Order: sequence, then structure tokens, then C-alpha cells
Amino acid sequence: MVTECKHRSCDSPVSQLLKKTSEMSAMNRKLIQSLAETLSKEVEHFNKTEVECLIREFNVLLGEPTLPVRAAHGLDRGAFRTILHNMFGMTDDMIMDGVFRTFDKDKDGFISMREWIEGLSVFLRGTLDEKIKYCFDVYDLNGDRYISREEIIPMLKNSLIRQPTEEDPDEGLKDLVEITLKKMDQDHDGRISFEDFEKTVREENLLLEAFGTCLPDMTSIEAFNQNVFQKQLEQ
Repeated sequence: MVTECKHRSCDSPVSQLLKKTSEMSAMNRKLIQSLAETLSKEVEHFNKTEVECLIREFNVLLGEPTLPVRAAHGLDRGAFRTILHNMFGMTDDMIMDGVFRTFDKDKDGFISMREWIEGLSVFLRGTLDEKIKYCFDVYDLNGDRYISREEIIPMLKNSLIRQPTEEDPDEGLKDLVEITLKKMDQDHDGRISFEDFEKTVREENLLLEAFGTCLPDMTSIEAFNQNVFQKQLEQ
């Protein structure tokens, strides 16, 4: 009888739940490891261990989904903008929307796990070539493969520090737009193509973020590395 009771206690609902939870946790670990193995072969700049950390961070940021749609797709625009602000100190709405658009490769309005990892590979560790393409895509607000005067005006307006002056601020902005176009519009067609942008930035790297900060600074990158990679590996 004693043996039978012990056997029954092992099959109690609490024991079964604990066993199931442990099995699911082990399954999740294996799933994450398998996914990281695949993605690390397809995404530049991160090794398998770092990809695992990024998958776990993505799941934490996604949180407990209240809507099945959100759970199925990933991070929506609002959630992603909050991440850009809290983790990387971004404040310009127009630029943050551009970063979201650039990460969201399939244009479904959500950042999937793969898009999160692929986007961060350039955002945090991209080569100059990758960053030139990334920044151009952020600044190309309407996606027509050109940065037009109409797109430059609001971006420069947002990035300018307002100071009390007797000059008309709109006149100053107009002058700055013309100077920028003169500098970057290599073929003189009144707009900046990717080729124009690439050539200008290669000649003068400081113009990479000419229309607003869309890449993290070293302090933000180090903080991200510490919080996402080092802390997870220490646990």
C-alpha cells in the first residue's frame, strides 16, 4: 500500500505539471539552440551563442502576448520605437519610423525574430557598406530609392537645434537644404540617389548620418552588449 501511495503521489496533478513544465523548458532550450544554429549561418556579425541571446531577448521584449496577431508576427511599430528610445536613446519620431521600416524587410508592419537579428547585425556591427545602405533606406521616407528635397526638409528641421535668432528659421533651413543638395547631389538632378549618397559618404564618412542620428553610439552599443550578451551568459 505504501508503494502504491508513493506511486500515486508521483502522478499527482502538481507533479505532472512540474514534469510537463520541465519538459517544455528543455524543449524550448533545444528549439532556441536549433534556431540559433540556423540563423548564425545566415546572418553576419553574430556567432551562435550571441544569436541565442538575441532570440531570448526578443522573447522577453515581446512579453506575454495579449493578441494572437501580435504573437504570431512580432514587435509592432510602437513596441519597437519604445525599444529604440529606451535602449539606444533615439527621440526623433521620423527617424525611428525609418529605422522600423528598414528592419521590417517584408513590410508586414511587424519586426519578426529573423528581422530583429538581421537588423541588429547591421545596426550594431555593420560594415561601412552595410551602414551606407541602411542609412539611405532610413532617409528614403517614401521608398522611391531617392532622397528628395521634400524629404530632406523635415529631417533636417527635426535635427536642428533651435536657438533664438533674428534670422527667419525657415530661411536658414532652406539654405542648409540647398548646401546639402549641392554637396551630395553628384549628378545634379535635384535629388539624392543611392549612388550619390554612397559616393559622398565614402569621400566624407561624417556625412553617413547627415539627416539625423539613426545608428547607436558606442555607449549604447556597450550597454546593449553588457545587458543582452554578458548578463545572459553569466546566468
